[in-house]
This record gives sequence, structure tokens and C-alpha cells, in this order.
Amino acid sequence: MTELINQIKAQVAAISADIDKVDNKAARARVRKATLVLEKLGKAYRKESVK
Repeated sequence: MTELINQIKAQVAAISADIDKVDNKAARARVRKATLVLEKLGKAYRKESVK
């Protein structure tokens, strides 16, 4: 569970680093990709928290 939380924090940090770069096309793509990964981690967290 702790590893999962650390992965979520890392994804949020990755998104935070690129979210303000609205004029940068590559940064926008990285944010979109990171949010998809964050969604999967969120679902895994939800499963683990219910146990």
C-alpha cells in the first residue's frame, strides 16, 4: 500500500511539473499520459483501501 501511495505522489509531481506549460505541446502530451496512469493507480488504491 505504501508503494502505491508513493507511485501516486510521483505521478502528481510529474503532472505538477508540466501542467503550467500550456504552450508546450510535448508537456501537454506528458500531462495527458500521466493522468491516465494516475487513473489506473487510483483504481488500484481504491481496491486496496477496501480490503
